[in-house]
Amino acid sequence: MNKIYCLALLGLTLQGPLARADAATEFDGPYVITPISGQSTAYWICDNKLKTTSIDKLQVNRPEHCGDLPEAKISSEIKQLMPDTYVGIKKVVALSDVHGQYDVLMTLLKKQKIIDSEGNWAFGEGHMVMTGDIFDRGHQVNEVLWFMYQLDQQARDAGGMVHLLMGNHEQMVLGGDLRYVHQRYDIAATLINRPYNKLYGADTEIGQWLRSKNTIIKINDVLYMHGGISSEWISRELTLAKANALYRANVDASKKSLKADDLLNFLFFGNGPTWYRGYFSETFTEAELDTILQHFNVNHIVVGHTSQERVLGLFHNKVIAVDSSIKVGKSGELLLLENNQLIRGLYDGTRETLQANSRNQ
Repeated sequence: MNKIYCLALLGLTLQGPLARADAATEFDGPYVITPISGQSTAYWICDNKLKTTSIDKLQVNRPEHCGDLPEAKISSEIKQLMPDTYVGIKKVVALSDVHGQYDVLMTLLKKQKIIDSEGNWAFGEGHMVMTGDIFDRGHQVNEVLWFMYQLDQQARDAGGMVHLLMGNHEQMVLGGDLRYVHQRYDIAATLINRPYNKLYGADTEIGQWLRSKNTIIKINDVLYMHGGISSEWISRELTLAKANALYRANVDASKKSLKADDLLNFLFFGNGPTWYRGYFSETFTEAELDTILQHFNVNHIVVGHTSQERVLGLFHNKVIAVDSSIKVGKSGELLLLENNQLIRGLYDGTRETLQANSRNQ
């Protein structure tokens, strides 16, 4: 257990030589927290020191001399529960498993003209699907979250939509499983005197926003989720609406309590939609997949979670894997669906038709 985390457990703050010995100069935030009193406060880490600012007319402004940390406009609209099914959407872009790699994400989206050179929404009335796992591993998680928060607002203003689906790592962090959190965030947890998961608790702006999101959605003839849909889903007679509601209602539950309930154990673990990797097993058959597709009346399933070197089509593109290893921090790809075409958007800005493979190659 490192010294910073020990201090957090004791409710102490970083001071003097210990702070400099164990942590590089750090800028982090904002963490917008609204206590029971109702007065929101933004917490910032500026050169390893805690600073706070008030929310002025819903605007979150960073303190002076606090780097280039995100500033944002607070929105109640993007925290409203949204439908899980959409039809007639003319263009969709999908990607996954960013894991705190903000710089790679921004480069990819700019090169593919999903955002403009200033980082603003440029996809018009299109829909963007992020199939989970913004959290953990990387060092720019908070930057990605606030960027997606801003993009959510901008997309709606343009007639489009951002769908931030919950992955297993969102569920892990919000549920208190912090094994994969980057050590950078020890400083914020210590100085704000909250465990890392409570920096995104139900009394925080980003936490409320995350808790409003779906885990599985259907757009046109495509089903999107983090891991995958197993045949067990069908036998349990679940619906998208029921599953999404259960995910939202239990995202803060402990692992022990989730494991104790048969249905929640399925949804949050094992063969559930945020953990399932069955499509990549040699024993999984196209016949089984066809039964699942028919059940949902879709032609494709888009998943993240299982890392590939590129966007990859399986079973003649009936399954499309969009975890292109952005988490490594070097490059990434995205999937574009437009005019009945499936297209790989490459890191250099070029695009290629997704090849129809019988299995992964």
